[in-house]
Amino acid sequence: MIRRLAERGALAALALALSGMAGWAAEENDYPTDARVDYVFGCMAANGQTRESLQKCSCSLDQLAAILPYDKYVQASTILSMRQGIGNRVNEFKSTKIFDDKVADLRRAQAEAEIRCYHG
Repeated sequence: MIRRLAERGALAALALALSGMAGWAAEENDYPTDARVDYVFGCMAANGQTRESLQKCSCSLDQLAAILPYDKYVQASTILSMRQGIGNRVNEFKSTKIFDDKVADLRRAQAEAEIRCYHG
C-alpha cells in the first residue's frame, strides 16, 4: 500500500513537472514541428545529407527560433516566396519598405544562427 502511494506520488510529481515544462516549451518554442522539419530538410539539402549537417541545421533552427518569433518567420518567408514570382504583384513585394524590414529581420536572425552553429 505504501509503495503504491509512493509510486502514485512520483507519477503525480512527474506529471506536474512535465506540464510545467510543456508551458515553458510553448513559450520558448512556437515553431510547429512541420515547420522545423521543413527547415532542417531544406538546410540539409543545401549543406549535405550528413549527421554533422543535421546537427548544424537543427542548431541553426533552434537559434533562429530563439531570436525570431514564428509569425515573423512566416511573414518574411512568404515575402521572399512572393519576390520570386513575376508580375505586378511581385513588384509590390520588392519595393515596399515594411516588407524589406521583415526580410532584414529574418536575414539578421539567420546570420546570428549561422555564427553560433557553424562558426562557434
